[in-house]
Amino acid sequence: MNKAIRFIPLILVIILGVVLYRGLSLNPQSMPSALVGKPMPDFKLTTLLDENKVVTKADLKDDIILINVWATWCVYCKYEFPDLIDIVKKEGITLYGVNSKDDRTTAKQWIDKLGNPYVFSMFDEEGSLGLDMGVYGAPETFVVDHHGIIRKRFAGVINPNTWRVEFKPLLAQLKQERLAEQGK
Repeated sequence: MNKAIRFIPLILVIILGVVLYRGLSLNPQSMPSALVGKPMPDFKLTTLLDENKVVTKADLKDDIILINVWATWCVYCKYEFPDLIDIVKKEGITLYGVNSKDDRTTAKQWIDKLGNPYVFSMFDEEGSLGLDMGVYGAPETFVVDHHGIIRKRFAGVINPNTWRVEFKPLLAQLKQERLAEQGK
């Protein structure tokens, strides 16, 4: 019996090692979102650039859109902005921003300095919309179809490669679905 008790710490270390190894091998960009396949949550926020302009879900264009969650405290967001601007110009996509848990003045200065890829950016000072969308951090980008259903959540920086691999095929599929529905 005493000999068996001596092996308990070794067994626990092995189990802990297996759990840690498994956790380290996970891809943070593939974190599940409870909202994929569900409607975009309702919200009522002001826009970043005009604190008197209130926007809601109804102000999002009834088309295939992308919603990018960003913040000035997010180091990676700074690297993402130039690529977002290029992608919006080249691809003609509709991109809305959610400035999350940030300072309005600092965020406005950021937009002035780096450029503005968004139709408009919602100012989510408390992070309530981000919380409702299941945002873990920034940057995160959501694809919302023409019915207002969230079809994809992507955690991480969008650059030309991630755009080509992660977004272009889905957007092409959604456009085909929309065209097929219009042909009814």
